[in-house]
Amino acid sequence: METGVIILHGFTGGSFEVRPFVQYLKEKTDWIIDIPVLPGHEPGGRLTEISAEAWLMEAELAYRRLSKRTDRIFVVGFSMGGLIALYLALRYPVERLILLSAAAKYISPRQLLADAAILLSEPVIRHFPPNTFYHLYRYKLANTPIRSAYQFTRIVQQVEPYYDRITVPVCIVQGKQDGIVPYSSAHLLYHSLGSNLKQLIFSDTGKHHICYSADCAEWFEKVLAFMQAKDEQVICLD
Repeated sequence: METGVIILHGFTGGSFEVRPFVQYLKEKTDWIIDIPVLPGHEPGGRLTEISAEAWLMEAELAYRRLSKRTDRIFVVGFSMGGLIALYLALRYPVERLILLSAAAKYISPRQLLADAAILLSEPVIRHFPPNTFYHLYRYKLANTPIRSAYQFTRIVQQVEPYYDRITVPVCIVQGKQDGIVPYSSAHLLYHSLGSNLKQLIFSDTGKHHICYSADCAEWFEKVLAFMQAKDEQVICLD
């Protein structure tokens, strides 16, 4: 059985946000991994010209492309990508749903930049090329119009009323030190989603950029086990 994984980055971000987790999956599996670049997030992209619908459509197109090559699809979403992942789960068959620092509530672009600056000072980031991280954030956030931030809120509005209709097995990962997405956001999703099979994982040291947390190796292993488990093996935590 061929397995595909769609990994969706966050608002103003890119694949660098999830790079450590992607590398881990590539080392541990032979899955086909696709990380679509949301419109306006490519180098030189103009976010001011992009609507929420364009982001959702790009995710749908990625799903349709991957579905032609695979038998089952996992969807991973980081930050705003978590909300887009929920949107895909509402519309398409998804084997497993992984939500990383999912922004169920509005996030502050300024706080994103501050968090990225802190991240660069921590040892874990030194294992990954930083040249496309903070500087890319600084450029994008300095040039992110209010209209683009509003488009993010529109995605929240489109998905939130239908949380209870999402029944795919879901794993939620949230950093306890996240200063961007409230700690309560993970609990909200856990209790609101209609899935019978759920797992909630907290990273004691994780900030918003959870894939770079000092304890990422621990929760990477747990998430992979969740993705590989059969339904009856999924552990549900209250």
